[in-house]
Amino acid sequence: MGFILLPIVIIILDQVTKYLVVKYLFGQAPVVIIPEHFEFRFVENYGAAFGILQEKRIFFVIITTIVILFMIYFLFKNHSSLSKLAIFSISILLGGAVGNYIDRIRLGYVVDFIRINIFKSYDFPVFNVADIFIVVGTILIVYVVLFDKQIA
Repeated sequence: MGFILLPIVIIILDQVTKYLVVKYLFGQAPVVIIPEHFEFRFVENYGAAFGILQEKRIFFVIITTIVILFMIYFLFKNHSSLSKLAIFSISILLGGAVGNYIDRIRLGYVVDFIRINIFKSYDFPVFNVADIFIVVGTILIVYVVLFDKQIA
């Protein structure tokens, strides 16, 4: 039943970090950790990944609701036949999706706050803890679909 607990832990971690960011960074200057490369800053993201589809809140709420319900249904229906990696992947993706979903429902936007720039010529989009789990979960699901024979 770890597939139930893991998303809950991720949601709590995500929401606590966002609460702290709003409390300490809203209206404040960014907190620079490594100049020009790593900082924390408060950003209101009204779009999706990388800021695309700005101001499409209703669309995101409907699509995310469908995806979250499907992932929950899929995990409950198939958890005994899925590999541990498949369960882990879907669980962390679910936790991240719900974390951002809560923001979108509650605030109308997603709180982003991690800014990383590895290359000076590319301004990487600001992201949050939920985004990390969404990206890692998605990459792992692709791996599972391509290479893990226990997914079917």
